[in-house]
Amino acid sequence: MSDWRVRAVRASKRPFSRTPARRPADRAAAPEHSMDPRSDQDHDTDQPGALERSVVDAAVYRDGHRIEAPAGLAEIYRELPGKPGTMAWIGLYRPAEAQLVEAAEQFDLHELALEDAIVAHQRPKLERYGDTLFVVLRAARYLDDVEEVDFGEIHLFVGPDFVLTVRHSQSPDISMVRSRLEADPDLLALGPEAVLYAILDAVVDGYAPVIAGLQHDIDEIETEVFGGDPEVSRRIYELSREVIEFQRATGPLLEILRALEGGFQKYGTDEELQRYLRDVADHATYAAERVDGFRQMLQNILTVNATLVSQRQNEEMKQLAEAGHAQNDEIKKISSWAAILFAPTLIGTVYGMNFEEMPELHWVFGYPFAIGLMGVVCVSLYLIFKRRNWL
Repeated sequence: MSDWRVRAVRASKRPFSRTPARRPADRAAAPEHSMDPRSDQDHDTDQPGALERSVVDAAVYRDGHRIEAPAGLAEIYRELPGKPGTMAWIGLYRPAEAQLVEAAEQFDLHELALEDAIVAHQRPKLERYGDTLFVVLRAARYLDDVEEVDFGEIHLFVGPDFVLTVRHSQSPDISMVRSRLEADPDLLALGPEAVLYAILDAVVDGYAPVIAGLQHDIDEIETEVFGGDPEVSRRIYELSREVIEFQRATGPLLEILRALEGGFQKYGTDEELQRYLRDVADHATYAAERVDGFRQMLQNILTVNATLVSQRQNEEMKQLAEAGHAQNDEIKKISSWAAILFAPTLIGTVYGMNFEEMPELHWVFGYPFAIGLMGVVCVSLYLIFKRRNWL
């Protein structure tokens, strides 16, 4: 790779950011058996042999069989040129920029693809640069303990005689793919395309537990919605974000598989690999359809939840209105009886004053008149309030 390309890649590098939001970054060691026994740490890229520190596995295969593992990457590069049926497979885990630049110089990788691999956080895609394919895949796994979906990212450089995998997260587990291919030399002998299709198959197969976990979460949410759980709206929102992120991983994958299938005849893909890819495409289509269904289900659940919340609010408002109406009735009754009792109290209070000059005090009918007046006022008020349904 020319010096000006290396400088262009370094100049365009942006700060690295990891994908998951709501989950801490997983700094555990890579699942593959590493050539270097040290744990995953920040690498000092200025020291010699920095690339080996990110190599989790590297091997040369001849006719589908793994030959003796080279002592370093330099020997791997020397094994490749001019040897038919020989392929190198190098797996890198969270490499630094200088490490990828070193690999790009050895395999003559395009600077744009190299930039994407350095920056990471890419959408799934497939691009061809001469004889080299650059593929970005989004893996997913379901975490049962927290009931969340964790997304990973893997970049593949697939050349005529090499495969370079760059991972920025633990998933997918490439060691299982490598073991499965090494157990099937006939398939591995088909070359780098066999490795690409096997990794595609592993990524798509990893979607099945995620689909099952999301289905379980949706079933729980449906129960919580009709159970009146006040926190269900937040969970619907969080699950919808995971489904959308999952949809972003599965949707572009179908385009990648269609592009690979469209190049069968042009690039002379082996018939066995063609059948293999079609099977992967079937599973990917099923996963994409289920994810689309999940998103529609969550939208319907959110609508139903909003309707139920509105109904509960209306019911609460109705109960408050009924309580207010009943309270008004009680206030009317109390006010009516207070008015009825107030009339004789007023009359009795006036006649109870200690004044000598009051006409009724020396009237023989004064007392019966006062009592009668009290009765007439009370009965009149009672009839008025009764007619107005206050009593």
